[in-house]
Amino acid sequence: MTILRVVLGDQLSTALSSLRGADPSRDVVLMAEVAQEATYVPHHPQKIIFIFSAMRHFAEVLRQSGFSVDYVTLDAPGNTGSLQGEVHRAVVRHAADSVVVTEPGEHRVRAEMEAWAETSGASVAVLEDDRFICSHARFKAWAAGRRSLRMEWFYREMRKETGYLMDEGEPVGGQWNLDAENRKRLPDRQVVPQVSRIKPDAITRTVITLVRERFGEHFGETEPFGWAVTRADALSLLTEFIETRLPSFGDYQDAMRPDTPFVFHSVLSPYLNAGLLGPREMIEAAVAAWERGAAPLNAVEGFVRQILGWREYVRGIYWLEGPAYGEGNTFGDRRKLPWFYWSGDTEMACLSDAIGQTRQHGYAHHIQRLMVTGNFALLAGIDPKQVARWYLAVYVDAYEWVELPNVQGMAMYADGGLLASKPYVSSGKYIDRMSSYCRSCPYNPKVTVGKSACPFNALYWHFLARNRDVLKGNQRMSLAYRNWDRMSEDRQAETLAQAESFLGQLK
Repeated sequence: MTILRVVLGDQLSTALSSLRGADPSRDVVLMAEVAQEATYVPHHPQKIIFIFSAMRHFAEVLRQSGFSVDYVTLDAPGNTGSLQGEVHRAVVRHAADSVVVTEPGEHRVRAEMEAWAETSGASVAVLEDDRFICSHARFKAWAAGRRSLRMEWFYREMRKETGYLMDEGEPVGGQWNLDAENRKRLPDRQVVPQVSRIKPDAITRTVITLVRERFGEHFGETEPFGWAVTRADALSLLTEFIETRLPSFGDYQDAMRPDTPFVFHSVLSPYLNAGLLGPREMIEAAVAAWERGAAPLNAVEGFVRQILGWREYVRGIYWLEGPAYGEGNTFGDRRKLPWFYWSGDTEMACLSDAIGQTRQHGYAHHIQRLMVTGNFALLAGIDPKQVARWYLAVYVDAYEWVELPNVQGMAMYADGGLLASKPYVSSGKYIDRMSSYCRSCPYNPKVTVGKSACPFNALYWHFLARNRDVLKGNQRMSLAYRNWDRMSEDRQAETLAQAESFLGQLK
């Protein structure tokens, strides 16, 4: 009896549940590059290159382990362009009786898998993805009966269960969360270590050519491509981060500087989300650095919180809430996504830089995503679905399970406060405080009305004014509304007119 074991492009781990217990002498592993997965949103070319090249390299790892790998390249004759079509063809080719696959990271693909048995004629077993620390059942049990599903409380339970950064049942250092220590502006003279880029090998160069030919019209550059596409290279980049950037990561994780896309961030999320690295090994590497005195606690705790806390939490929310989660629109926003999100053509220096580096690298760090591109989208009243589609398309590390809760819940507050206790909105003052963008911007973050006024300022007050009925009961917004109410009627009218004029020019 032949078992067809399907491995998806973000499941590049030999510890995958669908490979567990496999018999290399009998079973066949199917891996397929399909146009459907590359185009259901217009994915950044570097994202497609990364996934396809990493898949091809992983297929070689499996072959070296004795597996028979049926690998279907994008340009292979007869490629149907869909996972369902390729599973059906492979079942016929290998006369497979059953198909085994690890659950995907998107509801869309999970629903498609439900039809595989009917279309292929083979039995289909969809196994849980246990590469995560918190299982679906565990998250559901944690969420049951709670009035509030705040990440902080989930994170504390995960710390207790795993023992990471714990000392006899209490958090090391006496505090669970050291985020208050992680909000420093990057000094002008601060030297930022380079993030090594991996030179493309022959396999990757072949994929670059293929992707350039097939998806060259997508947002984003194909070159310079420097992402790791093997586990060995991903591990070397993890070591580099721990040794060179982790010590300062905590202090400057919220800082932004023009033409400095990576700052002190790990830039490891693409490898973690694709399976080349595992969450526990990343956490344990950081904790070990703290234990030997190579990195301060605020840096290590912040890094651990992003993986053990936030990443596990948003995945739990995604599967707990189901497909309907993406339908929320708390403020009823319907404005189209401005074209400059695709072109980068805007005079606002912060947005121009964040979008420009996204075009070049398929990457922006979390504060740029939340407080620059996300903040603007929320202030301007952009349709959350369009915003979510953009984030899913442009970032190398974006898969719907992690992208949607971050956009829907954090950036856009479109879930009504399930994730966030308040909308994460700010005027230009926050961006000025955490970056040096404003120095090279024609707009002044200290001015709200007039030609030199930073658009974020008037938009901030416009957002508050138009959404007052929705937010008036939120205690965390009360100070902002008191400040608005202190303004004279004339000042309020000028501010709203400034915002309306700006919004009227968005295209």
